[in-house]
Amino acid sequence: MATVKGDVHDIGKNIVGVVLQCNNYEVIDLGVMVPAAKILETAKKENCDIIGLSGLITPSLDEMCHVAAEMERQNFDLPLLIGGATTSRVHTAVKINPNYRRGQTVYVTDASRAVGVAGALMGQASRPKYVGEVREEYARIATAHARSQEDKQRLPLATARSNAFKPDWAKFAPIKPQFIGSRVIEDYSIEELIATIDWSPFFSTWELAGKFPAILDDKIVGEAARSLFDDAQTMLKQIVEQRWFKAAAVLGFWPANGSGDDIAVFADETRSAPLATLHTLRQQLTRREGRANVALADFVAPNGHEDHVGAFIVTAGIGEDAVADRFKNANDDYSSIMVKALADRLAESFAERLHQRVRKEFWGYAADETLSNADLIAEKYRGIRPAPGYPAQPDHTEKGTLFKLLDGERIGVKLTESFAMWPGASVCGLYFGHPESYYFGVGKIERDQVEDYAKRKGWSLAEGERWLAPILNYTPNARARGTQDAAA
Repeated sequence: MATVKGDVHDIGKNIVGVVLQCNNYEVIDLGVMVPAAKILETAKKENCDIIGLSGLITPSLDEMCHVAAEMERQNFDLPLLIGGATTSRVHTAVKINPNYRRGQTVYVTDASRAVGVAGALMGQASRPKYVGEVREEYARIATAHARSQEDKQRLPLATARSNAFKPDWAKFAPIKPQFIGSRVIEDYSIEELIATIDWSPFFSTWELAGKFPAILDDKIVGEAARSLFDDAQTMLKQIVEQRWFKAAAVLGFWPANGSGDDIAVFADETRSAPLATLHTLRQQLTRREGRANVALADFVAPNGHEDHVGAFIVTAGIGEDAVADRFKNANDDYSSIMVKALADRLAESFAERLHQRVRKEFWGYAADETLSNADLIAEKYRGIRPAPGYPAQPDHTEKGTLFKLLDGERIGVKLTESFAMWPGASVCGLYFGHPESYYFGVGKIERDQVEDYAKRKGWSLAEGERWLAPILNYTPNARARGTQDAAA
């Protein structure tokens, strides 16, 4: 039984493939950033029984819908398994499943469930019953989702803007960063980054649920967690001693001012002409009295006031792929996955450590900060470092502006066509220093904001709906969209 697996935008670990292979399934792993055409051509050529997709970043959600639609168009009837960090049962039922009627789309919660799902779909006796149950479940989920969305009232964009977050800028005392422009930090100490690793996501990678360090003593998964943790410590020691890969960063600071829902970034303190524009999105959900409809631009002082923003790109993945491939070629999938999992943790740790140095040193607005690693993980610091593609700014394309400001390729990090970063063990984001700034989620947005945002970005409405698909609170109407695009 053959399974073709295409990581549509997933630069994570192929744990599902390993689990299936260990249970006598032949897995054809096409790698990452695989176009729909290649996935479906391979499935036909190899006479595959199942197609599996996984995704790490939100653009993969839209691509999965496209693959499902192509399977329908090309008369496939193979099961389509969906998994990965960005996916969910609700998204599968509401967005992906309706595109593929001839076969069946199935959301796989985690790697441990893959074998059971594959077995149920492959069995001639079990498949009809299993597919019928999945279809009934997805119909219930889709109905409940539609009802819940109707119950959530959202505001017109103009009304949401009138309820923006409004700090008292007259009392704001900005602190200038230590430098303007960007700087590269080469070959940062991996050993230093180990101390600030957040280990809880590491265990999630291996499908072990629990918070670190409590998970090490968990009655159910404690033994497995301790063994995994010991192996990770051994490999980290090898990474440091043998310099398997290195970490590097580029960060920068610029004068900036909020301008509506956007942020104007300037080359110098004269603020004569914008160097770049950072576009942000605003919450439209009806808020309780006293709570604002926030956009990231609200945290930057408007024209007439002095303020700054920062940005960063870090990677701990320079050389990571070569090491992982070396293990994979030696049929040591466990070590190959471990390398990638640790590189990811080190990259996140690097982002945490660099942000700490920004607050205390490079920007210096919290020079006296004394926080423990647990406090850092709990985000008890002043200021935020939101990233494009995450809840406060769901638009991945904003990474393009960030990379132009920083020239990320100087440290070996590139953006793919779908705005994923390569190497995978890389993190980017922005720095906001205002003492009242906080993390939030934009949530679902309405057509009026998409139209406005697309105009500000120089997009057609169709482009806006494509890139913002995961957060749309409406179903794009092709006829209305085409008319509006033509008018624009």
